[in-house]
Amino acid sequence: MTSSSTPAPDSPGTPGTRRPLRRLAARGRGEAHRAATPLELFFDLCFVVAIAQAGMQLVHAVAEGHPGEGILNYAMVFFAIWWAWMNFTWFASAYDNDDVLYRVVTLIQIAGVLVLAAGVSRAFEDHEFLAGLLGYVIMRLALVTQWLRAARSSEGPERTMALRYAVGVLLCQIGWLGLVLLPEDARPWVFLVMAILEMCVPPYAEKAHPTSWHPRHIAERYGLFTIIVLGETIAAATVGVKTGIDENDALGDLLPIAAGGLLIIFAAWWIYFAVPIHGHLRSNKQAFLWGYGHYLVFASAAAIGAGLEVAVEQVVGKAHISTLAASAAVTLPTALYLLTVWALHSRHFKFGITQQLVLPTTALLVICCTFLGDWAVLAAGLVSAGAVATGETLTARRTARAAGTAARAPVA
Repeated sequence: MTSSSTPAPDSPGTPGTRRPLRRLAARGRGEAHRAATPLELFFDLCFVVAIAQAGMQLVHAVAEGHPGEGILNYAMVFFAIWWAWMNFTWFASAYDNDDVLYRVVTLIQIAGVLVLAAGVSRAFEDHEFLAGLLGYVIMRLALVTQWLRAARSSEGPERTMALRYAVGVLLCQIGWLGLVLLPEDARPWVFLVMAILEMCVPPYAEKAHPTSWHPRHIAERYGLFTIIVLGETIAAATVGVKTGIDENDALGDLLPIAAGGLLIIFAAWWIYFAVPIHGHLRSNKQAFLWGYGHYLVFASAAAIGAGLEVAVEQVVGKAHISTLAASAAVTLPTALYLLTVWALHSRHFKFGITQQLVLPTTALLVICCTFLGDWAVLAAGLVSAGAVATGETLTARRTARAAGTAARAPVA
């Protein structure tokens, strides 16, 4: 296993020793200076293409008065995107050797997500999942190839773990065929059962041997993907506002939505990165809960952008829904984002009931903003910004008190 101070001869970070093909051996969990690679960043950007397609279809479904159906399809499509991304991320943190074959297989996974993205509209509009399923299977079979390479390069319990991953992922792909073979009414149940089975594979596989994922690297990867998703949210909302201004000359009506949306997204970024989370990822159990919980973080962050587009379409008369429904399309995912980030991140670093209640109270107030009519989005943005200001003020006061206590302490 690679040392935390000296790279192994075949390590990706050793200049002049790279070979086209290398053993796919585990990297060290304590490896120094571990950071996201250009390939991982490229991978993330391509995955956001699929997220943008899912968000666009969610906008259409909600704007046309079919929120239940739209949310269900969004949840199913987003799971496929998120799960493939997450599996690659944790595998890469433990086994990325950056050889030619590793790069080629990763690029195949990228091709798979692009196929999935191409099938998103069919999944929403016609309940046709064949193209989306094909893209998902491409991504997952590529991952199976990586796990088989890891099994070939290891022995003992680690080999057992890698083979469990490969077999588990492969068997799940057979189950997903139910989305195209079974009647339409059965497909939500197929999704529910298969999603649960997919999420059972990693805990089962790692009972044999835990993978050597890198806490700082994982925290950075999730943080970067959060930034990219929030960036896509800003881009989607900006396009919506621009279209409303160009086609309907409704600048005055759209300004509250634009300002409120920007405040919500700025607050979402601030709240996520307010604390360094890598120190909390000390065990596989904590890491699994944290990693799985990000399904709601990413899905709600992307849904905020979709909700802002819906609010814009409602203001300019393109959406066949009420102002209340359009406001809820923004406030509900915002509240979900706040609660999920609090549960995964913030609560571990808050001291005292006052600090602990800031984000849950903010989420409740954001939901209450739903009933403020045309000012709902702006009010939600101001409340979210207020949560940031309150949190920073409480933290500053606690830091000042701690510094004062330390200064008054007697010198030994």
